[in-house]
Amino acid sequence: MDPWIGKALVLVGIVVTVAIRVPFDSKSNKVRVVDNRKGTREIILLALMSLGVFILPVVSVATSWLSFADYPLHPVALVAGALCLVANFWLFYRSHADLGTNWSMTLEVRENHQLVSNGVYQKIRHPMYAAIYLYALAQAFLLPNWIAGPASAIAFTFMFGLRMGPEERMMIDRFGEAYRSYVSRTKRLIPGVW
Repeated sequence: MDPWIGKALVLVGIVVTVAIRVPFDSKSNKVRVVDNRKGTREIILLALMSLGVFILPVVSVATSWLSFADYPLHPVALVAGALCLVANFWLFYRSHADLGTNWSMTLEVRENHQLVSNGVYQKIRHPMYAAIYLYALAQAFLLPNWIAGPASAIAFTFMFGLRMGPEERMMIDRFGEAYRSYVSRTKRLIPGVW
């Protein structure tokens, strides 16, 4: 199977992801930040994510620098990757839309920040992270390269592991018992599972 189909879908994924995020970023940036917990670790994690989600995939598609790690694209991987990508688009958009101006790329609380527990947040505490994992799976399936393919999954696993604790502490600091109650009735990433 022609690997360019998968590569093209990865590029489409990058463009759609940015297209979804930019309008929400513009709106939320107009709201004053009242608690910023962005530190060196957060900056490093965001750089790692850029490497895994944008830089390595684009280098793999646009150059031959990583071609030594290429392998054939299997039709099952293409279908699985396309399905993960579509699911990611829906969940990524929905999680941004449900958060509205409460959304931030880093660990921040904005003025008049609300605890969102409706929409996709009714069943999952971190649907945006679930969407990013779906994207990472899509990239791993669609990009037949042992380095660039899994790069997003590896980068995001580090980010998720190192960010989850500080993010949930920030939410407890802001919303106290309301957030604890929300935690008790929702799962982190997979409804009813975890």
